[in-house]
Amino acid sequence: MANILVVDDEIGIRELLSEILSDEGHVVHLAENAQQAREFRRNAIPDLVLLDIWMPDTDGISLLKEWRREELLSMPIIIMSGHASIDTAVEATRHGALGFLEKPIALQKLLKAVEHGLSTSANKVRSAAGSLAEVAARAPEAASATANISASEKAVAQARADLIANPEAQLNFNLPLREARDNFERTYFEYHLILEGGSMTRVAEKAGLERTHLYRKLKQLNVEPQKLLKKNS
Repeated sequence: MANILVVDDEIGIRELLSEILSDEGHVVHLAENAQQAREFRRNAIPDLVLLDIWMPDTDGISLLKEWRREELLSMPIIIMSGHASIDTAVEATRHGALGFLEKPIALQKLLKAVEHGLSTSANKVRSAAGSLAEVAARAPEAASATANISASEKAVAQARADLIANPEAQLNFNLPLREARDNFERTYFEYHLILEGGSMTRVAEKAGLERTHLYRKLKQLNVEPQKLLKKNS
């Protein structure tokens, strides 16, 4: 799970990206212009920023340059645009952007770009930004993030232990076949959702299903990923 900031003046784009990334288990923060993005960045360091180029107050390239100049470019940034040229993409990369997504954004390209961005070494990004002082200042936040990861790992371990130690609590073999099968599938998907931190993509891969089929299956079984993760956090 990561904290992702989406900066785009189009409400439809913000809502779409928020829905997709939330389904992947991420915490999504939204900003409709550069000023809101600045305010968010003053108070927190997101794990990744999806930044639109064309915005009414300050364009994305200018904001990118500003954060770099002020040594606030301590997170991967992926630029988005539906009208940018190759030169614009190159310029964005030259000023610190990790990648570029062309609108309309294809689902697989989005997920691949986000995965690549999050896998980028935070230490390398901070070093490139030259923000060692900020790293020290943010140490309490890093400790908090570590605590959250530890809690998540404990939840997974507990879920595994419960399933292994007491399967009858999850599966009733005296039920009719259809009901028993539904119970098994519900337990199966809940287990993998906890294990994968709510990532629908990874759960779909594990189950050998298309994402759309997985969504329908979870709805049929009354499995709500977000409520499940909150319960086990």
